[in-house]
Amino acid sequence: MDREALWSSLGLDLEAHAALLEALGPLYREVYLSQENRPRGMAYFDAVVADIHGARVAELLEIRKKGRPVVGTFCVFVPEEMVWAAGGACVGLCAGVEVATERVEEVLPRNLCPLIKAFFGFKLARLCPYMEACDFLVGETTCDGKKKAYEIFEAYKPVYVMQVPHRKDEESLRLWTAEVERFLRYIEEFTGEPISAEALREAIELINRRRRALKRLNELRRFDPPPISGRDALLIHQLAFFDDPERFTRKLEELCTELEERVSAGEGVCPPGTPRVVISGCPMAIPNWKVAHLVESSGAVIVGEESCVGTRYTRELVRVSENSKEGLLRALAERYLRIDCAIFTPNPERPAHLKEMVRELSAAGVIHYALKFCDPYTIEAHRIEMDSAVPVLKIETDYSLEDREQLRTRIEAFLEVLR
Repeated sequence: MDREALWSSLGLDLEAHAALLEALGPLYREVYLSQENRPRGMAYFDAVVADIHGARVAELLEIRKKGRPVVGTFCVFVPEEMVWAAGGACVGLCAGVEVATERVEEVLPRNLCPLIKAFFGFKLARLCPYMEACDFLVGETTCDGKKKAYEIFEAYKPVYVMQVPHRKDEESLRLWTAEVERFLRYIEEFTGEPISAEALREAIELINRRRRALKRLNELRRFDPPPISGRDALLIHQLAFFDDPERFTRKLEELCTELEERVSAGEGVCPPGTPRVVISGCPMAIPNWKVAHLVESSGAVIVGEESCVGTRYTRELVRVSENSKEGLLRALAERYLRIDCAIFTPNPERPAHLKEMVRELSAAGVIHYALKFCDPYTIEAHRIEMDSAVPVLKIETDYSLEDREQLRTRIEAFLEVLR
């Protein structure tokens, strides 16, 4: 495959895109390939990153050629099963590094969430092939910044916005179920074909299998020593939003079998007794590996992520009780409304789930990670700290590397408390 021809056909800025990929290589080597005693099965995921803007993008374009929808998403609230049921594909979008900041701040406020500014930057700088390969994007009203930003982004790319309720009660479930049904109708109008109950059930099983495989991975991290690093587990969770779900699930299951063998042999990625930490808070999109790298290079091991790129995505499966189309849509709505995002008020599920994670994973401490200007998570950090049974370090940062050494100092001091 001629990668440059592919990127050119998508209208990317080839020179700037080449510089981006060139910068990604050394960072990946430092954060990932420098690790010792990595599982053999990580070779597949390394290969996916090495061609992150190549083979999978070409696969998405082939899906589009068949008239099937390719949909870009920003959030785990999008019921992706409906897109797969239509023969299409869902894909996460580039949003984990600062890009074209000056250009973005001509459109958006300076004091805005880095994730929002990042996806705008990738579009304005023409650097994300996934965004360009999509037919349309699906946004969601999970925060004020996003829902207003989508209004502006509509000028650059078609955006469908789902209205997410911020309470969890029967009235909210009815509202959300109606939103899920409305999204289904939108997809059916796009393709010109109805989605059958059988196709929807198969798509639910497909994504449930992927979530089960990720849950299996996370459960294996409870052992001491853990058979896989937190960095590698984070990478796998990140790639779940990009890769073909059947292939991804198969490769992850193979890796988990290897990890089970490592556990049986007492083989791990660090010495027994290494301080064990859970990361809680905002999602970390590729290539946002700063905090994970700092924590593990400072002598701890991350054993869980209470995050959208972590257990918030994997915890709940779609629980199907009837196979009618209406029943399947209701099961989807119920599953997605069980997500314990910080947007909900009240939100007792999140600190309760975090406590459960800390206990099951024998974690000695929690690092609460929040992106600057992300009000739901920066505010809810106080509740997490007050409700926690273990020490909590609150970090508020962005995608830049300017605060790396300051963060390292704080993390190292926190780990001393845990030892």
